[in-house]
Amino acid sequence: MAAKCKITVDLFKALNRIVTKSESLETMGSHITQLLVGALGIKGSCIFALNPDTRELEVLASFGLSPCFINKGPVFFRRSIRSAVKGKPVIVKNARTSKELQYPDETKKEGIGAIVHLPVIFSGKIIGALRLYHSKPWSLSAQDLEALELLADTLALAMMYSRLLSALRIIRETVADVHSIWFESR
Repeated sequence: MAAKCKITVDLFKALNRIVTKSESLETMGSHITQLLVGALGIKGSCIFALNPDTRELEVLASFGLSPCFINKGPVFFRRSIRSAVKGKPVIVKNARTSKELQYPDETKKEGIGAIVHLPVIFSGKIIGALRLYHSKPWSLSAQDLEALELLADTLALAMMYSRLLSALRIIRETVADVHSIWFESR
């Protein structure tokens, strides 16, 4: 029996409104993770940003997961969900028996039964991940998986836009500082 689609056009519109109207990446991530948990009836959701220096997935936002689970230790990109390094979505249908996980004991203690991992990719490079956690084994419909991949693409654009704005603010402040120093010294 095929899995029932849960991501409707209305849900996708709401997710896109969150992305386009949020004033910060943290606010956007918080709203998206909350909406996904409520709309999909899942245990939790997490958005990660990949630290290019340490190659760790750092939590940008999460909802529905305990602080103990969130702070279990560093989530290494190459070890977290082993097959995720290929840059494709990974569905761990039964997290209780999977050999894919970096923290299998903590996952069991948290009561996680399944994980959907979606890479967040910009310009061919993985810059983060979106993860959905269900309390029991879970089958996702092909249509819902496609919709979540589109959401991950949108997250990539939002993350890069936020980084660009941050860099531009720093440049503007630096130019203003140099400008004021230049004219104060004359």
